[in-house]
Amino acid sequence: MTLEQKLKEIPASPGVYLHKDAAGKILYIGKAKSLRSRVRQYFQAGGPVRFGYDIKTVELVKQIADVEFIVTDNEVEALILEATLVKQHQPRFNYKLKDDKSYPHLKLTVNEPFPKVVITRRIQRDGALYFGPFLPASLARKTIDLINRTFQLRTCDIEIDGKAPRPCLEYHIKRCLGPCVKGLCTPEQYQEAVRDVRLLLEGRNTELADTLAGRMAQASEETHYELAAKYRDLRKTVVKLSEQQKMASSPERDVDIFGYYREGQRLALQLFTLREGQIVGRREFFWEDLPPDDFNPAPFLSEVLAQYYSSDYVPREIYVPVDFDDRDLLEKALSTRKGRRVRIIDPQRGEKRDLIDLVEKNAKLAFEQRFRVLKPDMKLVLEELQETLELPHFPARIESFDVSNIQGAENVAGMVVCENGKMNRQQYRKFRIRTVEGSNDVASMREAVFRRYRRVLDEGQPLPDLIMIDGGKGQLSAAANAMRELDLEAIPMVGVVKPPHRHNEVSHLLVKGREDEPVYLDSHSLILRLLQMIRDETHRYAVTYHRKRRELRDFTSELTAIPGVGDKRKNRLLRNLGSIQRIARASVVELAPFVGRKTAEEIVDHFARQRALADAGGAQT
Repeated sequence: MTLEQKLKEIPASPGVYLHKDAAGKILYIGKAKSLRSRVRQYFQAGGPVRFGYDIKTVELVKQIADVEFIVTDNEVEALILEATLVKQHQPRFNYKLKDDKSYPHLKLTVNEPFPKVVITRRIQRDGALYFGPFLPASLARKTIDLINRTFQLRTCDIEIDGKAPRPCLEYHIKRCLGPCVKGLCTPEQYQEAVRDVRLLLEGRNTELADTLAGRMAQASEETHYELAAKYRDLRKTVVKLSEQQKMASSPERDVDIFGYYREGQRLALQLFTLREGQIVGRREFFWEDLPPDDFNPAPFLSEVLAQYYSSDYVPREIYVPVDFDDRDLLEKALSTRKGRRVRIIDPQRGEKRDLIDLVEKNAKLAFEQRFRVLKPDMKLVLEELQETLELPHFPARIESFDVSNIQGAENVAGMVVCENGKMNRQQYRKFRIRTVEGSNDVASMREAVFRRYRRVLDEGQPLPDLIMIDGGKGQLSAAANAMRELDLEAIPMVGVVKPPHRHNEVSHLLVKGREDEPVYLDSHSLILRLLQMIRDETHRYAVTYHRKRRELRDFTSELTAIPGVGDKRKNRLLRNLGSIQRIARASVVELAPFVGRKTAEEIVDHFARQRALADAGGAQT
């Protein structure tokens, strides 16, 4: 059907319409109470101007070549479908939450023989149990740390068959029961710990405390006093946690507060989450391509809120800086999803308006920091990195590796250290690859990582909070294997992937254990800038070391070609004069004590001829 025929056939029902260009690409997705009247407005004589559309819509109409529509039963369904499709297709003319993410949940993998607890932002139908959401995100990390320390479920990804020769470091520091080694923990004991963790995460703390008290009494009666003491300490921890734990499942005051700051085409949107009367979380979103002159915040907020709450936690109240046309419709959709009344309020005065003013002040600060490139607070950047990569610890110390060679010659690797956002050059390390022949970056990376952390363990040096690998799945997997052999697989590791033909940029990140879920960062993200800086410094350090090795090899070949200079005299010269450059500039008097006067004269004449040839070539140029 042609576009004109489709316009004649559009029904008067509520639904969603999709405008497409001549190539079939979706330009804009909208909803309507009556598809017929709304869609035809775009194409009537003087339509965009006549109906008061903005400049962006006028430009949209010029590009529309086709229209598709989906009929729904009511406006609420149309609103939900529109938000879902916009998030899926990211059309050019819609407002989009480009860096949207959901609140963290805890996942108990009861679908595995030996379950573990991990932080996740994706809820899947995989047979595991999910608990949350947790507000703020740090509460999820604190809870999982408590579980690892107290109930000692495993944190590794290896297959548990009880045949491992020895337990890893997690067992020795009492953060794992050690089911991988036969005799350390029976399957029954492990499943008991899993049941306890499940009760804890389900909020059944009183029941768990009573269960632990019963086990404590029984162990005491059977004169297993160490076991009784363990249950006693567990019970104390559970009772204390039940008094402090604040999850977002049943808050007294459950509010999301939005505010924004805009200059020209750029806008910073800030969201504060208020739980039980306290601000416990904050999120930021940014746009750079808004209409420069006739920006209207009402439709902007309408689209953004519909997208945001299509997959995220819905509070009881939402405060917004301005009212918008679809507010009642969105309230109905959110109330249906939450199962109780949800209110969207645009307060004009009083305490609620003061809260929005506070959020807008923070939105302005976020705008300044992002778009005016003020010096960032590195602690906040590292905290955001911890949340984005779901790291178990604050990444105070980051160690980064890169391999360098040319066609397999002079294989080397470099490692740099970033501590609290600053490079610590005294901690840098070089590696001359010994066991790998030819161009094999994967094997070279494995050797460098293994040698580094074997020495760290031998010398009792501090371990990093995060390891960065410059490379994709191959290098990341090789490095992970090296850490597993050293029983250090609990240390988080991330691979930094470069886009094709653009080696000075970062395409995306691969997190160890979640390689099939790449992490993409916004090009203006402060996290990306930090990781880019670390990656560039690692690359520079490795390449510089490789260049020096290559120059030394070339110079050594040249030096030993001079009559009278063999390996022994070459090594003597390097040991006493310290560098290749000093040998090339040395006089006969300086060289003679190490190689004799005749050979010293040969060396001086050789490099004098080289300099003369170089000067002659420069003069000809």
